[in-house]
Amino acid sequence: MSPKKEARKIQASTIIENLKIRGMEGYYFDTSADCVSYILSQMPQGSSISWGGSMTFEETGMKDALTDQDYVLIDRMSAKTPEERRSIYAQTVMSDFYFMSTNAITLDGELINIDGNGNRLACLLQGPQNIMILTGLNKITSDIESGIRRVKDIASPANTVRLNKNTPCSQTGRCNNCFSPDCICSHTVITRRSGTPGRIKIFLINEDLGY
Repeated sequence: MSPKKEARKIQASTIIENLKIRGMEGYYFDTSADCVSYILSQMPQGSSISWGGSMTFEETGMKDALTDQDYVLIDRMSAKTPEERRSIYAQTVMSDFYFMSTNAITLDGELINIDGNGNRLACLLQGPQNIMILTGLNKITSDIESGIRRVKDIASPANTVRLNKNTPCSQTGRCNNCFSPDCICSHTVITRRSGTPGRIKIFLINEDLGY
């Protein structure tokens, strides 16, 4: 293991201890493959599973792995009409497991997330029985302020390019605090603790994942 990865592993240990204080569970993995294998072993077959927009969810192989199992998959992208989309969202809120990533996580164990429509954050706050957060250790920040800056100047510009959004950050590579119709920074949520102990589970993977 390289010195960089070893240092990140130490940081992950610090975060996991701080998550315990905040009523959240933290798990460390050297690789995405190890993480995916562990998660599959923990979710009963037949469970209902949904997810929010997340490149980490795809890059780890977690999304593909779910399709080979006997789970009830609730995919909002399968909706063909606004009515279907609303119905699928209602099912998502009641799912057994909801997968997402986090835009940043502090060494103290706080989660920082910024969303455009807020469906991902709504499920994080309330609804699904278990929140499964997969994140690469490239998203570790020292505090909330640096976490928010990371989202605005690293994650958001990359996501606007990925989603073909016409925003200032897609042109300049940095946040301009815009009010563009395509803005994906409408809601900012800082999660400092879980009101339901153990509901939020963070899987820390020693790889560069997502944005």
